[in-house]
Amino acid sequence: MAINKKEYLQEVLETHKMSHVNSLLDKYRDKRKSIKEALEEHYTDKIYSPLNSGSYAKHTAINTKFDLDVVVPFKKKSFSTLEEMFDDVFDFLNETYGTEATVRKQKVSIGIIFYSDNDGDEISIDIVPGRELNEDQYNEDNKLNLYVHSQYGLLAGKTHLLTNIKAQIEHIKSRDNERKIIRLLKIWKSSNNEDYKSFLMELITIKAFDKDSISGDLCEMLESTMEYIRDNITKDGFTLSDPGNSGNNVADTLESWQKENLSSKMKNMLDRIEDNSDNLKIYFPINPDFKENEDTKSSEGYGVKTGASTFSIPTQNQRFG
Repeated sequence: MAINKKEYLQEVLETHKMSHVNSLLDKYRDKRKSIKEALEEHYTDKIYSPLNSGSYAKHTAINTKFDLDVVVPFKKKSFSTLEEMFDDVFDFLNETYGTEATVRKQKVSIGIIFYSDNDGDEISIDIVPGRELNEDQYNEDNKLNLYVHSQYGLLAGKTHLLTNIKAQIEHIKSRDNERKIIRLLKIWKSSNNEDYKSFLMELITIKAFDKDSISGDLCEMLESTMEYIRDNITKDGFTLSDPGNSGNNVADTLESWQKENLSSKMKNMLDRIEDNSDNLKIYFPINPDFKENEDTKSSEGYGVKTGASTFSIPTQNQRFG
């Protein structure tokens, strides 16, 4: 029997809520807090207050794959070059955490992956050093220059990238429906080993809602967003403007063949789901670790709670009609 697509997708979101991994999140928060304190103690008046960023700050994280991100805003005169800033932060983090974690340089960040603890958990924190664009103006304009260590796509040949992390976070604020679709697309990405950047999927989802006046239930909104991606990502002149830097077209991080591939994947998924709604389970699987009873689950909100939660396996007659 065909599944109820709306109810199924609500179940998918429910089982991927961050509230289900609160004890693990506490470990992440503790590590993030200690790193921020270490950076503030080491750099003192060279930096402004570190800023939480990334998918968790935007309420688009899923519990099967996530890390926590921290932006470290340096003052204009703290370092003579962005590369010097980046290397100095790496050296400090490597010296401080190198015996308990792998510390590595990434595209614009420094990744700290702590070795497995007694529970087998690996905690991953990304540190993004940035230097204010205008001297003594960060608290007013929030503009930062990032050092580009690893060059790719749009950033090929560049050594720095202008951004505004607060503007990126504000761009998705109060967009509850968009966040639900972004989380579903991230579940697709993670479950099907797709390597499209989450930031790109975030921006194209928001643009779909802005351009196509997307509405309806959860399934209808997902379908409309996928149709928008299918029909527009390959168009000449299609842009995805970075809200933190209007001159940064995130669509250009994809080569032409990658855009064609993404469009084809959307078409194929839409066609297969239309043929058989059970195919939703392939592309958007439930997290089996966190199935809940119908009378206790809720599809509303992001689901990050401070208390512990309990879960039970649903009975056969509760699932998908």
